[in-house]
Order: sequence, then C-alpha cells, then structure tokens
Amino acid sequence: MLNALEVLTTVVVGVMVGVEFSVAFVINRILNALPDDSGQLGRAHGGRMLGAVMPVWYITSLVLVAVWAIARWHHHGTGLLVIAAALLILSVIMSILLLVPINNRNKTWTPENRPADWKEQMNRWERFHYARVAVIIAAFALLVAALT
Repeated sequence: MLNALEVLTTVVVGVMVGVEFSVAFVINRILNALPDDSGQLGRAHGGRMLGAVMPVWYITSLVLVAVWAIARWHHHGTGLLVIAAALLILSVIMSILLLVPINNRNKTWTPENRPADWKEQMNRWERFHYARVAVIIAAFALLVAALT
C-alpha cells in the first residue's frame, strides 16, 4: 500500500511540475510571440482553464506528500518528505499572494478592457511563476530522493 502511495504521489506531483514547467518555458513563449490581441486572449483563456484546475492539483499534491510523510514517519527519508511538503506549502502561499491576484485580473481581460500596463503585469506574473516552478521542482526532486 505504501508503494502505491509513493508512486501515486510521485506521478501526481511530477505531472504538475511538468505542466507548470511547460507553461513557463513553452506556452508563455508561444503566447508572447503572438500578436497582442491573440497572446492576451490566450493568456486569459489559459488563466481561466488552469486557474480552475491547478488549485485542486496543488492541494492534492500537498495532501499526498503529507500522508506519505506520516505513513513513513519513522523511516529513512522522512525528512526529505517534510521539506518537500514545506516547499509545496510555500508554492501554495506564493500562488495565493503573488500569482492568483494577477491571474484573476488577467482572466477577465479582453482587448477592449485590458489595462495599459497588462504586459507589465504579465511579465510580473511570469517572474513569480519562474520562482514557483523552481520551488516545486525542488519539492519533486526531494520526493524522488526519498524513494531511494
């Protein structure tokens, strides 16, 4: 049963990291290369779509890591799991305080109602997102290390 939990947790967190990595290094670059209206409309749509899914994914990942840490409490590698959980908590806090406010504005924008500084706000979101991606990659690496 513990092996199944370890595999499930690693897959769930790993796929989440992959999605966020692709947003940072693939999707955003594609959207940045599109003409203003298309890029902004794509960001708004992506903000609505991923904004609905990612909170559940982040919390589910955190819960799975916490359950794994509790199940292995007196075993080798538990410290790595606790640190991974702390990093996932940090990523949730970063999301709530830094990224979600920008995303909530962005997902309502159209070419007709977007603010003059919309590109600056998107650049700020991207910088925060890069930091969050680094945090969740570190958490994922700790999960993998805890498997050994």
